[in-house]
Amino acid sequence: MRRRRLALCTLALLPVLTIAGLVFWAARGADGPVQWTARVVATFPHDPSAFTQGLTIDRGQLYEGTGRYGNSSIRRVSLDTGQIEQIMPLPPTYFGEGITVLGSRVYQLTWQNETGVIYDLESLRILQVFEYEGEGWGLTHDGRYLIVSNGSDRLQFWDPDSLTIVRQLTVQDRGTPVTRLNELEYVQGEIWANVWYQDRIARISPATGDVLGWVDLSGLYTEPTRGAEDVLNGIAYDRDADRVFVTGKNWPRLYEIELTSP
Repeated sequence: MRRRRLALCTLALLPVLTIAGLVFWAARGADGPVQWTARVVATFPHDPSAFTQGLTIDRGQLYEGTGRYGNSSIRRVSLDTGQIEQIMPLPPTYFGEGITVLGSRVYQLTWQNETGVIYDLESLRILQVFEYEGEGWGLTHDGRYLIVSNGSDRLQFWDPDSLTIVRQLTVQDRGTPVTRLNELEYVQGEIWANVWYQDRIARISPATGDVLGWVDLSGLYTEPTRGAEDVLNGIAYDRDADRVFVTGKNWPRLYEIELTSP
């Protein structure tokens, strides 16, 4: 929606990135961003009525934020079964967007309400409602700052306590701005971003804003019944188990994926 392990190569001494057992270059290719595909490791049930706007895993537990007026919510979900274990609906005038877990709190954005919500991680009880300027799309964190997308080519870094902007980052692919940055996830030193209406993920340098690589997921969900709004949107990285999961709006499945060498 509108929204490192570090190792040394024997000779080149370049950083590499390990995800789901696969080692691949984290560095940008000589001719620009590296193009990756993915193989499905496993599939899990996913609520096909969930208009997924945010997805994250904390200590093995899956959390999901859904959108649409009258159907927006924050949920604790069983990874294995897809069953909703706990749900906190948003008021019908709010359109839920990205979520992330930082410490003992869950943060959630809304689309055009310029309002965010902070929940207690265990109870999903609302702790705070706050305001910000502009639209809210995707949300993640780097362990220190919240990272926010708003549908443009800009990412904002917010202090999680004061909720003020500490810096901004322009995302570009070889000088061309990358807009419609949507759901976000911080994966071993990179920002991964869905791009609205594209079945691919941008891997972004948090230092420069350069796109380091693209992950092509166009072959993941190709059923003819897929609706126009049923776009790829949802990235969750399980740091403890080193696993990556993706899904989309109203998709019936959640996929564990492993990147394949270009």
